[in-house]
Formats: sequence, structure tokens, C-alpha cells
Amino acid sequence: MTLPIIICAADLSNAPSARNILEQNFQVRYVPATEKTLHENLPDADAYYASLHVRLTAELLDKAHNLKAIATPSTGLDHIDLDVASQKGIAILGLKDDRQLLDKITATAELTWALVLAASRSLSAASMAANQGHWARDEYRGHQIAYKTLGILGCGRLGSIVAEYGKAFRMQIIGHDVKQIEIEGVEMVSYDELLQRSDILSVHIHLNDQNRGFVDKQSIAKMKKGAMLINTSRGAIVDEAALLEALEKEHLSAAGVDVIDGEWQDNLYEHPMIAYARTHDNLIITPHIGGVTYESQEMAFSAAAQKLVDYFMEK
Repeated sequence: MTLPIIICAADLSNAPSARNILEQNFQVRYVPATEKTLHENLPDADAYYASLHVRLTAELLDKAHNLKAIATPSTGLDHIDLDVASQKGIAILGLKDDRQLLDKITATAELTWALVLAASRSLSAASMAANQGHWARDEYRGHQIAYKTLGILGCGRLGSIVAEYGKAFRMQIIGHDVKQIEIEGVEMVSYDELLQRSDILSVHIHLNDQNRGFVDKQSIAKMKKGAMLINTSRGAIVDEAALLEALEKEHLSAAGVDVIDGEWQDNLYEHPMIAYARTHDNLIITPHIGGVTYESQEMAFSAAAQKLVDYFMEK
């Protein structure tokens, strides 16, 4: 029996269990996460194990004549052209609904809190100054977060974990969600009230066609002067031009983001968010490392690999 061909663009070097699952059940080709290698390898592939570093475009999918399934070790799916995949009848195997697994993965929530602290205390700028021997304590005076209001946009798994962290830091927690959700110690409010009351607003909603640009110029204008915005969800949820304007004019005191819109662009050095951060201390950017820990990736990569096994066993 000929085993299905799997093209794997994800780096599984630190996830041996995922590699074992794939290699025991498929003909696996490990390729770099580039459009060029996908152009060369997808045409005869039965399945694709995705990397978030390269977008699976309509052009690539049109060449994948044998493709039956795409596995992605992520909850977000914006690195895949879902409309074309659906038209071609390709199964999308993500982790969004695997709550039992995801409850064990706290890495993104932990990074969210790292960004909260970094933005509140100007940690990036202060650290760089110290590395240069510039020991200027008063230049990097920050803000205590205890007793301030933490607003959570999206009170699902990650939002709920971040709320627990906020309680430990003695913050008042408010939240907004499209679903009727009750979380102990979290006051659920309207979106407008969330914006108006939050000293720190943390974004935890999934990107879809309905909420692209959801945190727009009007939303940011309703936020308190001096408030901070944290985004570890997807860059396109926030109007980045409006965010930069609010930071430039000091309507917002700081922002910390792990995601930007257009992460797949070749020349990220010139991306407006990155260009701004190079010359301003009030924007901290990390390169989408929320879920990138040894522990979280081992669990997520193995789960995605097993989904491929289960899919082909059912066929």
C-alpha cells in the first residue's frame, strides 16, 4: 500500500512526537516555508502540514491537484485561503475547537502578560539603554498596573486566562464578548464601555471577515487618553494606521503586539508598524511568538499530525 504524500513546511525539529506520527503514516517531505518550495512540492501532495511563515494562496492551491487535507498547528487560519480550499473540497484540520488540548496551552496568554508588563514599564527601551551603560532610572518611569482596569476583548479561552492573571495583579477586570459569558470576577460590559473604561485593552478575538479592522479609528478614539493596547490575536483585527496615529499623538501611551497585518510580506523592515517601532519607545513588537514555546509546540504539532492520521484513516 502506497502511503500518502505529506508536504511539511513547519519546523518540527523540536517536536519529535509529531515527526514520529507523520513518518510512521506518510511519505513525508520536509521543505522550507517559502512560496517557491510549495510551488515545487504541492502539485503531487495528498496533504499539507502548514507553517504560519508562508501563506497558502489561491495560486498555490490551484497547483495542488491531489491535495485532500491541510493540517495547521494553530487556532487561527488566516495563513490559508479558506475560500479556495473550500471550493476545492480540501479539509482544513486546525485546533480551534480542541478545547481540552488548548486548555493546557497557556503560552500566548503568558506572552500577553509579558507585553502588558513590558508596555507598562518601558522594558524594551530601558533594557537597551542599560546595555549601553546608560543607567537613567528616571527616564524610564513606568506605570503600576495594580488597581487599574484591564479590558478583555474576547473572553474565550485566552481571554479567560489573561483575566486570571489580571486578578493576581490586583486589577479590576472588565470584558466584552459576542457570546453570553460569565467569568467569576469579570464584569461583562458593552464594547463602548470596554473602550471607555479600560486602562489596558487586550485583544483576544479570532480574525474573520466580520471583525477585520474591528478595533478601528473610532474605537481607539473612545479609549482613555493614556490607555494601552495589547494584541496577541491577529494584526488585521486592529486598524494599524489608526493605532500608530494614536501612539504618535500620545492619545495611547503605549502598545504591545505580537502580530501585524501582512506578516508574510518579504520586506517587513519597511512595514509601517515595524518602521514606527524602530524610532519610538511606546510600541513593542514581538514576531508572533505567542505560541512558540517548546511545551506548547510539542502539544500543538503532535495534535495536528494526529488529525492528519485520523483523517486519512477515515477515508
